[in-house]
Amino acid sequence: MGLIGLIFYNTIHKGHPILVRTFKPQKIMDFSTINHLAVFVAAISMFILGGLWYSPALFGKAWAKENGLTPEQIQAISKARMFGWSFLFSVIMAYNLAMFLNDGNTDMMWGMTAGFLTGFGWVFMAIGVVGVFENRSWTYIFINGGYNIVAFTIMGLIIGAWR
Repeated sequence: MGLIGLIFYNTIHKGHPILVRTFKPQKIMDFSTINHLAVFVAAISMFILGGLWYSPALFGKAWAKENGLTPEQIQAISKARMFGWSFLFSVIMAYNLAMFLNDGNTDMMWGMTAGFLTGFGWVFMAIGVVGVFENRSWTYIFINGGYNIVAFTIMGLIIGAWR
């Protein structure tokens, strides 16, 4: 039952076993069942989408305006630092999503659904909370949150389809 289950059982419910069954042993996550190439491709997809999403052709100009950045300031940013860290973070996020999808029943549709739910329910909402506290505009929140919804949906699709 585990320590938490015992505490829950003995202190809260005074011997009422009906609610105790929710605690069951879990398998240890296994990296050997992860398709590492799919994770790498998913990370690249996030990286490529970011390049398109934040380009002047899509939301780059609005994003720069919302962040108070001029084209000169954007050009002055170290590209090695910006792209290097962004890619590393993309790989970490792709592996994290792959661990959540690491089940034999995962397919393309479930991967895409889980990716969307991750992007919308966790990342977009987290950006929204931070954005509200930082007094950011809704444009800022929707540009950055929208990117993450689309990015995680695509990553989930790739990881789910390529099991």
